[in-house]
Amino acid sequence: MGGWYLTGLIFVPTLGAFGVLALSDEVAIWRSAFIYSLIPLVISLHLFAAFDPHQAGYQFVEQYAWIPQFGISYHVGVDGISLFLVILTTLLVSLSLLYSGGGDITKRPREFCFMMLVLETGLLGALLAVDLFLFYVFWEVMLVPMYLMIGIWGHGRKIYATFKFVIFTMLGSLLMLVAILYLAGAARAQTGHLSFDLPDLYGVALTHAQACWLFAGFAIAFAIKVPMWPVHTWLPDAHTEAPTAGSVMLAGVMLKMGTYGFVRFAIPLFPEIAIQATPIFMTLAVIGIIYGALVAMVQPNLKRLVAYSSVSHLGFVMLGIFALNTQGLDGAIYQMLNHGVSTGALFLLVGMLYVRRHTFEIAEYGGLAKIMPMYAAFFMIVMLSSIGLPGLNGFVGEFLILLGTFLHAPIFAWFAVAGIVLGALYMMWAYERVMWGPVTKAVNQTLKDLSRREIAVMVPLVALMILMGLFPRPLLSRMEPSVNALLVRVQAAQARLDAAHAHHDAARHAGHARALAALGASLPPMADQ
Repeated sequence: MGGWYLTGLIFVPTLGAFGVLALSDEVAIWRSAFIYSLIPLVISLHLFAAFDPHQAGYQFVEQYAWIPQFGISYHVGVDGISLFLVILTTLLVSLSLLYSGGGDITKRPREFCFMMLVLETGLLGALLAVDLFLFYVFWEVMLVPMYLMIGIWGHGRKIYATFKFVIFTMLGSLLMLVAILYLAGAARAQTGHLSFDLPDLYGVALTHAQACWLFAGFAIAFAIKVPMWPVHTWLPDAHTEAPTAGSVMLAGVMLKMGTYGFVRFAIPLFPEIAIQATPIFMTLAVIGIIYGALVAMVQPNLKRLVAYSSVSHLGFVMLGIFALNTQGLDGAIYQMLNHGVSTGALFLLVGMLYVRRHTFEIAEYGGLAKIMPMYAAFFMIVMLSSIGLPGLNGFVGEFLILLGTFLHAPIFAWFAVAGIVLGALYMMWAYERVMWGPVTKAVNQTLKDLSRREIAVMVPLVALMILMGLFPRPLLSRMEPSVNALLVRVQAAQARLDAAHAHHDAARHAGHARALAALGASLPPMADQ
């Protein structure tokens, strides 16, 4: 039992959200929202300091009966898989609020801060939930504030982007809800009591057909959230039209709910089906890697370019997950963090340009390194992190993913390498067009370099890129016990599949032998010559 740390972590932002609603002064609103966001950040850092890196199970566990007549409990815990995603969430919310209060959000700041803090509660609750019904509640909670943030504070075709986002994600959510309810019903049929608790559901015996359908329900919901090709089309629109903070939270954390869902729920609940579906998901991941990179390369819109880069980068995460080995899974979880830090920083930098020029078109820029040298320096570091330069965080995750993939299926690793090369091409080409060359637009001569607030937002992210690139061990050592516990379930499922195949082959050979014996007995004896 871990006291009330996790409950405080989840619900302090909600208390802060309602506290912000009571304020009317704009400065007080931004300051209060930022302070409320710092409290979960401090708690998450305490969890990191107190976390036992040798323990595979959940830590700081809280479990209380919530709706006992339906087997629903308030059960939360953190392990090596969710720990760093929790820290990433609290950090990005604080930095997003700090940035937004500097002039990025000018209308209805009170409501905006309310939405950001409620979104934080939904994200943290989904990451920490152990009860599947509780997870689904938080999964739905986080959709509402993001829907409103895009629809109210977004740009351009924001209503179209909002409806597309909701339709895609709600379709997946409904499929997952049906799968959760069916799985809980199957558990009651076998044990005599209803439970949505994840450890209780691990032992539910299912037919192969049942497991396939249930895995599909979870997998479609998570694939949409990632998003994987070909259910990715909502993402570029949502990213392009969202406010900067919305894009940061969407790319930094919300997309990880899909990859996290595969690791936390879909694979450990249905490991045999996950093993059998591995070629499908690895193929889709590789298509996403190359497709996302090629489409990003031809984008004239800088924010849309970064959005399509997410399709490519998260393809790497899915590739590592379905390598189903220690290297691949460690790399996938590490790359989730890398993508949140690097792509979140890219969206912040793009947002800083938009505040100054109110356009995302690459053709409207050029030569900014002469006018905004500090901005250009930060952008270069973040770009190099995104393309996986050794010494920065992106390299560690991509290397582990490629290693794990090569050990499992080398052909997919070869295709994924092409994605890395294309990623370097489109990011460096975009940087060259925005930062170098002559200043072709007179208005760009008037742009100011980064403010102190903007520097304060970028410094923690750049520091993380360097620290995670040079010292990955403190993070990997806390992930590995939980990853290994997951792989034990996968290996046991693989052994069952191998035994079933061996039994099937033996039965088939025995059937052939019996058929030959019967055929020989039915033939007339040959006459002596």
